[in-house]
Amino acid sequence: MRRIIIALVTALALPVAMAVPASAGPLDDVFAKLLVKQVKGENVRKHLEALQSIANANGGTRAAGTPGYNASRDYVAGKLRKAGYKVTLQPINFVQSWTENSPPTLARTAPDAKSYASNEDFYSFEPSPAGDVTAQVQGVDLILPPTPTPTSTSGCEESDFAGFVAGRIALIQRGTCAFAQKIRNAGRAGASGIIVFNEGQPGRTEAYPLDIGEWRANVPMVFADFAVGNELATGTPTVRLKVDSTLVLGTNDNVIAESRFGDPGNVVMIGGHLDSVTVGPGINDNGSGSATILEVAEEMAHFPVKNKVRFAFWAAEEIGLLGSDQYVASLSQAQRDKIRVYLNFDMVASPNYAYKLYDGDNSDNQGSPAGPPGSAQIERQLADFYGSRHLPTVGTDFDGRSDYGPFIAVGIPAGGIFTGAEGIKTAEEAALFGGVAGLPYDACYHQACDTIANINATALDVDADAVADSTARFAFNLRGIPPRTAATAARSAVAVQSAS
Repeated sequence: MRRIIIALVTALALPVAMAVPASAGPLDDVFAKLLVKQVKGENVRKHLEALQSIANANGGTRAAGTPGYNASRDYVAGKLRKAGYKVTLQPINFVQSWTENSPPTLARTAPDAKSYASNEDFYSFEPSPAGDVTAQVQGVDLILPPTPTPTSTSGCEESDFAGFVAGRIALIQRGTCAFAQKIRNAGRAGASGIIVFNEGQPGRTEAYPLDIGEWRANVPMVFADFAVGNELATGTPTVRLKVDSTLVLGTNDNVIAESRFGDPGNVVMIGGHLDSVTVGPGINDNGSGSATILEVAEEMAHFPVKNKVRFAFWAAEEIGLLGSDQYVASLSQAQRDKIRVYLNFDMVASPNYAYKLYDGDNSDNQGSPAGPPGSAQIERQLADFYGSRHLPTVGTDFDGRSDYGPFIAVGIPAGGIFTGAEGIKTAEEAALFGGVAGLPYDACYHQACDTIANINATALDVDADAVADSTARFAFNLRGIPPRTAATAARSAVAVQSAS
């Protein structure tokens, strides 16, 4: 009956959809209400039960590099193909194993010789590729001497490497952004080796062993004491840097599905990660988001959408956002510009939940800044849905912990829903949403107990409707989302003139 209803509505609406410009708005409301009605929490739960069964049959996990992930990928891809989508499996890499075969070398060779003590003054960054390079060192946007505020932003922006001489060893100071981000920027700038040294703040002076999960600069890299970095920052000394390691990469697949209808120049992208951590089945994190996206995709497969809708199920999020990061990196600038919005759904059924929306406009003026232009509109669209049901919401920062990160890094507006992880629920949140103050939103976060029993049915049902509503509305109408290119702006202007 559900398919018959959709087929009838599609047959009636398709001629209208083709005639109505993207800036006009009746169809977004019609189809949003239809999709919300068709998307069911019990259907999402059936997908969660399937993911739990997959984990049970594969050692209790669906982590990257395991048979459990491959089975999860095949389950999702099979459902999407059956619904009529064009499905692409995009291979991505991750670190399968890393072994250090002998201690690393860091030694100044000019203007005078000095050797530093391995595993004391400095350590190999796991998973550093092997390499042996002798070259001049060049500092990157260093703050020396260090000051309490602001902390170093060395290497956080590609612009920090303006004037960097390719082939030199990049000397980068810890601070502000992730080590992996600094490493990637140095690799893009043509560094032949990378030395990151501790910042120099109290408690941030000594080096230590550290796995950053990042290897894609493809050069040897080490983490050094502040004293080492401070010394090498004087002049442009020549240094020998050697890492002797064996790095083995594995491959998993992102699952990407596109709608049959819609303007390929205006893409609405919906995503969440499919992998779990190694120790558990990951049913809330992030089976809940993946299963919800899958249910929404199945129910709207035959909608005559105005804008192309692209669903993404990311691999290897738990070990560094690798699936989404490599996906975004694979796109040309023109392809990125076609993605008008990215909606991320990661953990949408936490047992001690709060309805958190990514703070696209930084209205709380705390923590991370606002998202790219258009992010505020995404937040408002989601907030309108909860408001229509008289449900409160609170903001949550773009803190870089989920797959929106690579999208906002290249200027694509993003938003989404999050019901909380290991953080502690406040008394104010308990008053708004119920549940227990002083306890984690999800006490089973990244643990073996993140099973089907760890799902809050109320949050799952409400959030599935919110995902359906926002997906349908953006699929038919991108009004208020700023154009990302001159060509998009021109199309939008034509659409507005046609509507007036």
